[in-house]
Amino acid sequence: MRIGAYPFRVTGNIDENRKNIFKGIAEASSQGLNLLVFPECALTGYPPYDIHDSAAVDFHRVAACLEELQAIAAEKNLCIVLGTILKEQEKICNSAVVFTPDGGPFVYAKRALWGYDKNNFSEGQSKGVFWFAGRKIGVRICYEVRFPEYFRELYRENTDLNIILFYDISRQEDPQRYELIRSHIRTRAVENVCAVLTVNTSASFQTAPTALFGRSGQVLAEQERGREGLVWYDLDFPPLDFGEQGRKEISDLLTKP
Repeated sequence: MRIGAYPFRVTGNIDENRKNIFKGIAEASSQGLNLLVFPECALTGYPPYDIHDSAAVDFHRVAACLEELQAIAAEKNLCIVLGTILKEQEKICNSAVVFTPDGGPFVYAKRALWGYDKNNFSEGQSKGVFWFAGRKIGVRICYEVRFPEYFRELYRENTDLNIILFYDISRQEDPQRYELIRSHIRTRAVENVCAVLTVNTSASFQTAPTALFGRSGQVLAEQERGREGLVWYDLDFPPLDFGEQGRKEISDLLTKP
């Protein structure tokens, strides 16, 4: 499966973000990708960095863009995973929307809410699992990487690939935070014996990577910190090696009901 991520500098302008999203889709299509992911809140911007608050979003414009993306997913035979803010009745959620060539959208709303998230969003309810190309794929958003419990849920679902959308930046240079979050991601891959694909905004002082880590934590692909543009990798699913078999056998025991 050819999978990739497209980091770009997310803004509070939906039309500007849309242009970058469509640019990423065009590049991914030209490279024959099957699955492409964009950052957390990639369509709308993230409050309060890009917009004042979640209520400031033009939800009619968001809906129109999502309709376009569903049609493009079918046209390009591409699975698209996009971060955006959604409103359903009175609830506003920090969401990942999944479009597959066969239908959609599937929506996962962030559950680990703290700080800016808690001020702007309602907690999601979905398990965050969807099927594509015969593979079971899990979705998580940003702060959830700090908590192994969210990824143990995906382990019990027996996912083949996990995706994390980030909008994780600092107001000043902070390489130690970048390395800390990078280590969290690698640990989530190792302890759950599952590859992890991540994507972050390429805004200044980026503090989480855009990268793909294998199920033993190996770096399969990684975008240069702060750089915009497509990064991709041909991910296969060979039999588990000796160490992976051991981690899986013990994890199965530890996660029994």
